[in-house]
Amino acid sequence: MTFFQKDEQLESLGTGILEATWKEFPGLAQNQIALTWVVYDPPVPVNTGGALSAEEFWKHQVRGFNYRGVERIYPASVVKLFYLVAIHEWLETGMTPTSAELDRAIRDMIVHSSNDATSLIVDILSGTTSGPELSSDPFETWKFQRNIINRYLQSLSWQELESINVNQKTWGDGPYGRERAFLGEMMENRNMLTTNATARLLHTIIGGVAVSSRRSQTMMQRLKRSLVPTDLTDDEENQVTGFLGAGLPQDAHFWSKAGWTSQVRHDAAYIEVPNQRPYLLVVFTEGKAHSKNHTILPFISQQTVAAIQQL
Repeated sequence: MTFFQKDEQLESLGTGILEATWKEFPGLAQNQIALTWVVYDPPVPVNTGGALSAEEFWKHQVRGFNYRGVERIYPASVVKLFYLVAIHEWLETGMTPTSAELDRAIRDMIVHSSNDATSLIVDILSGTTSGPELSSDPFETWKFQRNIINRYLQSLSWQELESINVNQKTWGDGPYGRERAFLGEMMENRNMLTTNATARLLHTIIGGVAVSSRRSQTMMQRLKRSLVPTDLTDDEENQVTGFLGAGLPQDAHFWSKAGWTSQVRHDAAYIEVPNQRPYLLVVFTEGKAHSKNHTILPFISQQTVAAIQQL
């Protein structure tokens, strides 16, 4: 079971969004996209400023739609959402002290999608560092420590998290030394997420129940994106251009974390369009040609806005 309920109306609308996308982009194969869409009907239980306790929040049933929502896909920088929640858990429980440098790294990891900042966050979370290859016993200890992020997430006992893997740093050129050895000869240990798992994590952040109400609000502040064209740089580093935010009206409110490589283009977002139901949308696309296509995710976003207006 997923955290959302299937709904006949959303099944119809969600299928329509996908069919319109395949018609517009016939080169996008049916196994090159995964999508999870959650709609918040009144009374809206998210973005409340932390007004709901975790117990009350989880009593609110939400409806949703997913297509290939359980398929494991390389997440690129979307994994930074999971590292964001983990580092706030470590700070909340005193497992790591706060510092100006750590705050700077958290901000840059999310706002600018910095891989260097993410490297520091993963080091702090796991007590490991990158470097030369290690001999067998020290390497086993190192691997156990690095997997602490997976163990933390599995302790939440969410079905959506059972199949994921989040123990790798994000790279520009790629891993070297012990990091390359940890990845595996065939990259079998690479990060892997599903759109359902990503949606549930984002659902808890916007619901104010990720770690704590206060920390959820802090995370929301980092994820907020401006849609005003003059606020955006001319490249995809702004995480709006070429992503879901580019398909929204300028008066919408938008919180997101995008990810992209030469092989994938993803986005995970919470969206508020004036006078419409708020919703959460996670879309993963794969394929070398599609990763460079700046129009697929905005098109899906436009179709979703149109679908929301039919509710």
